[in-house]
Amino acid sequence: MPGKKRIRAALVAAAIATIAPSCHARNATDWLANTYGTLAGHVGNTARSMWVAPEGVIYTASMWDESEGGVAIYQNGKSLGSIGAHGEFQGSAITGNATSIFVALQDSRSYGSGAVGRYNRTSKTRDRLIQIAASTSQPRIDVVTGLATAGALLYASDFYGNRVRVFTTDGVWQRDINVTGPGALALDGAGNVWVAQKSEGTIVGFSPTGQLLNTIRMPGGSHPSALYLDASSRQLMVGDEGPDMNIKRYALSRTPTLAGTLGIPGGYLDTTTGIKGQVGAKRFTRIAGIGKDAAGNLYVLNNPWGGSWDLGRDGGTDIHSYGRAGNLQWTLESLNFEGVAAPDPATDGSLFYGGTNLYTGRAGGTFVANTVDPFAYPSDPRINMNDISRDEHFGQLVTVGANRILVASGQNPSTFYFFHFNAANGYIAIPDASIPGPAFNTNLRVTHGFCIDSRGGVWAGLDRTGDIYQYPLTGFDGSGKPAWSPGIPIQIPASIQPLARIIYLADSDTMILAQGIVGSADWTSIGTRIEVYHGWSAGNTTTPDPVINLPHGDAKAMDAAGGYLFVSYWFSGISGPQRPDIDAFSLATGNLDVTLVNTSPGTVDASSAMDSMYGIRAYLRSTGEYVVTKNNVKGNSVTVYRWTP
Repeated sequence: MPGKKRIRAALVAAAIATIAPSCHARNATDWLANTYGTLAGHVGNTARSMWVAPEGVIYTASMWDESEGGVAIYQNGKSLGSIGAHGEFQGSAITGNATSIFVALQDSRSYGSGAVGRYNRTSKTRDRLIQIAASTSQPRIDVVTGLATAGALLYASDFYGNRVRVFTTDGVWQRDINVTGPGALALDGAGNVWVAQKSEGTIVGFSPTGQLLNTIRMPGGSHPSALYLDASSRQLMVGDEGPDMNIKRYALSRTPTLAGTLGIPGGYLDTTTGIKGQVGAKRFTRIAGIGKDAAGNLYVLNNPWGGSWDLGRDGGTDIHSYGRAGNLQWTLESLNFEGVAAPDPATDGSLFYGGTNLYTGRAGGTFVANTVDPFAYPSDPRINMNDISRDEHFGQLVTVGANRILVASGQNPSTFYFFHFNAANGYIAIPDASIPGPAFNTNLRVTHGFCIDSRGGVWAGLDRTGDIYQYPLTGFDGSGKPAWSPGIPIQIPASIQPLARIIYLADSDTMILAQGIVGSADWTSIGTRIEVYHGWSAGNTTTPDPVINLPHGDAKAMDAAGGYLFVSYWFSGISGPQRPDIDAFSLATGNLDVTLVNTSPGTVDASSAMDSMYGIRAYLRSTGEYVVTKNNVKGNSVTVYRWTP
């Protein structure tokens, strides 16, 4: 009897295996680009201003955080929660006192732009609305650019009003101080107010009654972006967003003088103490906030370069804590929101390139570099406020010989930007070209799929042409800049129209084409049919084998490596459940072999649905391990799946 039971159980198991379309993979789940991997503990998105309470509680303001309030709260390197709604704040300015914080608010239908909210620090609720600016119809612009409190007074920079406005902390207006282009604010013990004029490279000081006292003229090229009055030394600390990328200390005597600096001159762009682009303890990027607590600990908020018009998808949050002796104690980092990082083939997948940042490691990883140089390349599309995309934080990377090509794009892009690297510029990605653009001799949008293959060739489905255009890589110049030959049109097979995605695996001459949603105007989503063509460049552009029929109708992103196609999904219908897992299909059989799932839910959040067209990247390491990265909007991170078949 026991033997018969074992046989019967084996037969049942075999029968289940024949009808089950897939099994969950024995994969490992990890994350990058955030200090913490869970939703409860994760570091908030893109903090652009900071206030530190005397007891060491840190408040930061962001324009957008998908999973929690836009004011994040930290202490001792840990999250203490948040305040407000995820899109409530502008992010441009924050301050506080013993009972309240004051934060610049995002544009609203009820009160427009240019308002400040007062929030009770204990209840975390708003109890006062203070209208700062007379201009209330500038939704995408920082209108309130500085806030500070002293006693019963609140000071606010009305940038477009060219004035600093003084209110009581209950919102009763007292007076205005006229100053051109006011920004960050600081108050000294005598009640004088110091006002940063970022574009002019100056800081002006006014008496409590508004009389001009002093003008600090910073070194040429400086852009004062953050102020803090250090009462213990009676020095004004100034974060410099200009090429120096450091903090300058000014002694506030009758004639303020430069008393010293903090940070390596040149910051992350310095080449004497590190590689250009490399971040580090005092290799600052874009300094956005400075504060100290009563114990003498110093906190510096960096907002690494990147992002465009909505200000909510910049390079990220990077808070450094320093002890009284100046030693780095801890960092809090949130370096990705709407983006993904691609494993680097040159390092066998140990480095990961996002659209603006570079990472390595596991369990949150290490922030290696910010790849934007805003001074050498001020027209870099990744910092162009007038760009058509909200950001370019989605990275695709290929290596051809000793050369790397980075492609950066936005959430649902029709334009793709190309960058190269060389030894002289270290980790900095040098802007080269775009498609559409002159380098590819087209002004047509890319609406039917994009791919850069492992040999540097570009494949693009140009808008309403009915063709896939192939642009073979012709080589690199002496600086590492790539070039491509004119496009070769290849007719899109009728069976896969409308075409939505293109993946070409050059090493195996395999073309993978995904159909869009038939009859829909939505060109950003994938339908349920995917065709695999083996020997595409050898001439097989008409006979797919296999054809993959997706089990769900809400696919959004896909990538392929080795012998597998990886597909990530959006919601199941408008109000249906999210589909956070990734399906892996065999390119040989078309079968759904495995589903990559979250194997570490206690330490890693992987619950985000996929709402971006190029939100996953796949790479097959030399060890046989597949590394698949996925955009995690909820956790402001990049989810990493590791799987060996």
